[in-house]
Amino acid sequence: MSPNNYLVQHFYEQHGKALKLNLLAGKKGMSRRIKKAEVQRPGLSLTGYLKGFVFSRILVVGKQEIQYLKELDAKTSTERLNAILTPATPAVIASSGYRLPKELVLLCEKQEIPLFRASGAATSLMSKISFLLLEEFCPTLTMHGTLVEVFGVGLLIQGESSVGKSEAALGLIERGHRLISDDIVKVKKKEGAHLIGSGPELTRHLMEIRGIGIINVAHLYGAVCVRPDKGIDILVKLEPWNDQHFYDRVGMDENFIDVLGISIPQHILPVKPGRDVVLLLETIALNHRLKNMGYNSAKEFNKKLLETIARKQRRGSTRETHA
Repeated sequence: MSPNNYLVQHFYEQHGKALKLNLLAGKKGMSRRIKKAEVQRPGLSLTGYLKGFVFSRILVVGKQEIQYLKELDAKTSTERLNAILTPATPAVIASSGYRLPKELVLLCEKQEIPLFRASGAATSLMSKISFLLLEEFCPTLTMHGTLVEVFGVGLLIQGESSVGKSEAALGLIERGHRLISDDIVKVKKKEGAHLIGSGPELTRHLMEIRGIGIINVAHLYGAVCVRPDKGIDILVKLEPWNDQHFYDRVGMDENFIDVLGISIPQHILPVKPGRDVVLLLETIALNHRLKNMGYNSAKEFNKKLLETIARKQRRGSTRETHA
């Protein structure tokens, strides 16, 4: 999600239950924006040293910070806290098991900074919150198509309306492969190098088949035939067969498409009556796995072809020499 519209309220609604968040103060500040997918502990900044301190991060307060603040007099404690709690601070989350200094509670209430008590130690909270924020801030887009897992390969099927995307996916499911999403695929870029596809909650496990209507794949074929998300490895575009179009018959030329800055292989698959599209999609997935293992059928054939031509040329040269 964009940092321009992700609020503390959103974070609380989505992850409050899992983190066991309990709002202690600053309820009026729930509309504060979370601008960075990062968290930090106050640490050394509580001594007054603020160099390198990032004010726009969520603060996690643990045992050491709480004990240190309690050793300070009320005035000094308020001054130190006032220096790090600013209008840019999204929220403060304190670890469980320790009574919070009243200066922290009063200041958060006064400045309308949400103060939460959470379950677990500060170190564990840092890891959990960082992971959740990174998930929320991943670059995301929505693509039209059907995402299926075929032999462990994430295959996104695209094409014009009524070309047969859902029917092809249904055929794959019938053969034991798994559906991730039909029609709408939400794509996230994770760790800067992986594309993960998933479906909207509303249409999860559902498919629309013309002439039949909406079907629930999990109910018809069992829970083993669906999964919530999958990495996208290949994009296959189905298109009606065109006799005027030249289709690659060897496979030497590999095409790629850019999705969120990541290149993934793209295949154009022409369809017409008599072509087993389901079998062809399975073959594309298996061939992709072979390539990842270092074997490229097209390149191997080309290599053997060139070797055969070279041998024939050498034999021809030898005959001419003897003649």
